[in-house]
Amino acid sequence: MSGHRTHAHASTTPEGRVMKIGIIGAGNIGGNLTRRLTALGHDVSVANSRGPETLGDLAAETGATAVRAEEAAVGAQVVVVTVPLKAVPDLPAGLLDGAAEGVAVIDTGNYYPQQRDGRIAAVEDEGLTESRWTERHLGHPVIKAFNGTYAQDILDRGRPAGDPERMALPVAGDDEAAKRTVRDLIGELGFDTVDAGSIDDSWRQQPGTPVYGLRAGTEAVRKALAEASPERPADFRG
Repeated sequence: MSGHRTHAHASTTPEGRVMKIGIIGAGNIGGNLTRRLTALGHDVSVANSRGPETLGDLAAETGATAVRAEEAAVGAQVVVVTVPLKAVPDLPAGLLDGAAEGVAVIDTGNYYPQQRDGRIAAVEDEGLTESRWTERHLGHPVIKAFNGTYAQDILDRGRPAGDPERMALPVAGDDEAAKRTVRDLIGELGFDTVDAGSIDDSWRQQPGTPVYGLRAGTEAVRKALAEASPERPADFRG
């Protein structure tokens, strides 16, 4: 795999507008989305659980603004929540109160009960999808995306539309307008998207499913979503 590909040209959304984007969580996915979205010319604020002073290097590298989690969504048209699932209940109350009207909230999260998160009864016993559980804590609809994407691919694997090597990512959600915003943004990052249905359908892209971690185009992603089993794999049960 090639190393850092440069992305010299700044572009904006299909409508030509720069968006205000808040990223909550500066791990591998959050950090690399910060890198790519700032390179595309968007106005990015990034927060983590430890405070903005720990994000100085990322801010200096990208031009993003390091903020406290409470401030990340203020005025944002898109908010990315990319924290460990077990940390979702600890996010500040009213996190999205100051966001722009119609904000699209992207949930990149995954439930890893044995490896990280411990057992979450609502997921295991009530059969809630991971994103529905997150949505209830946030008090706002979410769009599930990037949860099965390798963080490095966000930097390295974006391709122009029509490129035979362009990968497709599944996107699930209930709010069609927000889903369209997210799909357009993912397109701008250099990936096709496949509508994976509602948040109640988003089990089809959870860990252990055929599409999780799949590096493939649109048809293969559609096929993998169709082949998913609702039975949670043993490795991903608490």
